[in-house]
Amino acid sequence: MEKMNIGIIGCGNISSIYLKNLKNLFKNTDVIACADLDIERAKAKAEEYGIEAMSPTELLKDPRIQLIVNLTIPAVHAEVALKALDAGKHVYSEKPFATTTEDGKKILEKAAAKGLRVGCAPDTFLGAGFQRTRRLLDEGGLGPCIAGTVFMLGHGPESWHPDPDFFYKTGGGPLFDMGPYYITALIHLLGPVKRLSGIAKASFAQRTITAEARKGQLIQVETPTHITASLEFSSGALITMIKSFDVWYHHLPRFQLFCQNGSIAPPDPNTFGAPVMVRRVGDEDWKEAPLVLPYSANSRGLGVADMVDSIQQNKVHRASGELSFHVLDVMETILKSSETGRCLELKSNCAKPEVLPANFLT
Repeated sequence: MEKMNIGIIGCGNISSIYLKNLKNLFKNTDVIACADLDIERAKAKAEEYGIEAMSPTELLKDPRIQLIVNLTIPAVHAEVALKALDAGKHVYSEKPFATTTEDGKKILEKAAAKGLRVGCAPDTFLGAGFQRTRRLLDEGGLGPCIAGTVFMLGHGPESWHPDPDFFYKTGGGPLFDMGPYYITALIHLLGPVKRLSGIAKASFAQRTITAEARKGQLIQVETPTHITASLEFSSGALITMIKSFDVWYHHLPRFQLFCQNGSIAPPDPNTFGAPVMVRRVGDEDWKEAPLVLPYSANSRGLGVADMVDSIQQNKVHRASGELSFHVLDVMETILKSSETGRCLELKSNCAKPEVLPANFLT
C-alpha cells in the first residue's frame, strides 16, 4: 500500500496522538516533518518521533510533502489551510474548519479551484462506537429517529490546559470547541440540519487559570460560554443541545436518540469506542450493543487516513470539507439566532457520510 507523505503544522497538546497514529497505526500515511512557530517545540516533537523539524514556511515549500495536517489554534485554521492549498498541498485541519463561514467558503473555493482535497476533524464518528450506532439506525428495526438530546457541560479547560486562552476567544467557547464532536456525529447519523434556534451568553467576564503552569492568571472572555439550541434535521428529527463551560456538576446524559421503536444511547462523541446502549420497546432494561468494528481506541487521524485512501481511489472522503463547513454553519447560525432572537434556516447542506467499511485499512 502506497503511503502519502504528511507534514504537521502545530506541535501543541493534540499533536502527539496524530504523530503516533499517522506514523504507526495507519498503513497509508507517513509523517516526515513537523513545524511550529516555536521551533524548539517542533524540534522536541521531531526528536520524539524520528522526523524532521522545520519552520512552517519551510514545511509548506517542501516538495516531498503531499498533505498538511493543520493543528494550529482555531483563530489561524483558515489562514494556514489557505497557505497549504496555495502551496499545492491537500489539507486536513483540527476542528473547527474555520471561525467564520466566510473563511470556510474561501477554503472550499480555493480547494476546488486547485483540484485539492480539504478535510477536518473530528473523525471520532468513524470509530467503532458511532459506526455501530449508524448501523443500528440504518438496519431499520428502531424505526426513524424522532428526537434526541446532546449535553456537554463542564467548567472549562483552564483547570488542566497549559495555555487555555484560545478557548475563550472567537472561534472557541464550548460551542466551537466541543460542538463539532456532537454536531458532526448527529449529521453522520441523521443527515444535515434544516433549521435551528439558539440562545447563548458569556456567564463570566473573566476566567482564572488554575492549571499549575499559569495558576492565577486571568483570561478575558470574548465568546459565549453557555449555549442552548434546538436543531431540526432534514430527516425530521428534533435535537435539544446544551454546551457549557459554566457548570460545575450535573446528571445529564451526553447523547440519547429517541426512535419510533426504542431508544439508543451512543457513546461520548469525543471517544472512538465507548459502549453503545440500546433499549427497544418491550425490553426490561438497556442492553449493550457489542462493538464489532475496528478503531475503538483513540484513533485520531483516522479521518486523514480515509482522506488519503479516497484521494488514491478517487472517491469521496468522509470527514470532508463540505461536512465540516455545514458543521461550522450550524454553529455560526446558533450564535446568529441568539443575537437576532429568531429561528433561522441553514444556508448550507451536505451529504450524510457513508459508513466506514468494516475492514478499512485492517
